[in-house]
Amino acid sequence: MNKVQQLLFLELNEINFEFLQQYIAKGELPNFRDFLARHGFDETQSEQNYDELEPWIQWVTAHTGLTYAEHGVFRLGDIVGTDIPQIWEQLEEAGLKVGAVSPMNAKYRLHEPAFFIPDPWTDTGVCAGGLDTRFYQAIRQAVNDNATGGLNKKSVLDFAVGGLRNASPLNYPAYLKLAGAARGKAWSKALFLDQVLTDLFVRLVRGKKPDFATLFLNAGAHIQHHYMFNSAVYDGPHRNPAWYVHPDEDPLLDVYRLYDRILGQVQRAFPQARLMLATGLHQEPYGKTSFYWRLTDHAAFLRQLDVPFQSVEPRMSRDFLVSCASVEEANDAERRLLLAKAEDGTPIFTVDNRGADLFVMLSYPNDIPEGMAVIAGNNRIENLRHHAAFVAIKNGDHNGIGYFSDSGSAGSERTGSFPLAGIPDRIRVALGVNGRRSAA
Repeated sequence: MNKVQQLLFLELNEINFEFLQQYIAKGELPNFRDFLARHGFDETQSEQNYDELEPWIQWVTAHTGLTYAEHGVFRLGDIVGTDIPQIWEQLEEAGLKVGAVSPMNAKYRLHEPAFFIPDPWTDTGVCAGGLDTRFYQAIRQAVNDNATGGLNKKSVLDFAVGGLRNASPLNYPAYLKLAGAARGKAWSKALFLDQVLTDLFVRLVRGKKPDFATLFLNAGAHIQHHYMFNSAVYDGPHRNPAWYVHPDEDPLLDVYRLYDRILGQVQRAFPQARLMLATGLHQEPYGKTSFYWRLTDHAAFLRQLDVPFQSVEPRMSRDFLVSCASVEEANDAERRLLLAKAEDGTPIFTVDNRGADLFVMLSYPNDIPEGMAVIAGNNRIENLRHHAAFVAIKNGDHNGIGYFSDSGSAGSERTGSFPLAGIPDRIRVALGVNGRRSAA
């Protein structure tokens, strides 16, 4: 095979390109301004049912070329139970060297990748050196325990060593600024992580020289969900309370500025590479006030409700996976979970029963007053506030339209729209690899 032009794919989860354009009009984001002026962007279209508009569904579509109806992966982490061909395996089979950093809901199935470091929520293999693997494990612990506690001592050491190994000296001032702001600006931790992941990606691409590599960044989605009402480009009626975020702060501008710097960093590091950007979907303002909570000790809380289980695995934000010994035990666990209600009568959990496993969300949407109990049949748990950590107030809601831009295209205007499932075809065409793959 003739040597192909290197292709790098930046996955900017759920970023709203209309917001990008409004900030650009205010004189911000020079790298996005120039990139979009030269290459334009398309809209991508995904699922129609709202329940299917989740990033862990859409990114499986973007990585496989299959719609949700075809791939059937509904929950974060469920990809590991499938053998669906993903873009990395397809390109590897064609003789290309591939890599990935933090791809959402992706399974490690490669033979000889340049590198493969999964997202923090999906239990799959890692292909990286020893230090990078320990760095990933520290990141995973930090992300999954973000609402309930800090890093353990080993993770602190591994994160520090990994951070020093990967952090670009040019970004030291940015790291110091983000670290200093972390106490007053809770979203700074997400910005810090995305910059570290970018520096890791740049180092690995420089050293391993893959033909194709992906980088997934999630801070933008996280911050839009939690702080969109504070944005200077949001013109709706809602505002976040001052105890939650200072009215003068604009966390969206903070993350968009970070992504603008990251775009410039990748362009400077790999000036000959072709660069694609995609968002999977985007967010629009949420129409009411809703609180997010996360259990501080999932297993202990379930035991107090007499819920039978073998193991509990925390997932993103409010979600967790309960594994049971049998279908019968899972049905009993589901029944007990659905019995649990706050004293105001509101259910605490929603449950997706998948046989011997339950995918559970702590879905109580209101503020939890001090002293409010949970009642489940004859069981009563006093003071739910002591068992749940506040995560955020919901600001952003999912919209199935996403965005795609490609440095291999020219033109300052949108050229139209296409299905999100068409992204793998565009990648293959760019790399000179033919053939659309279907579900195994």
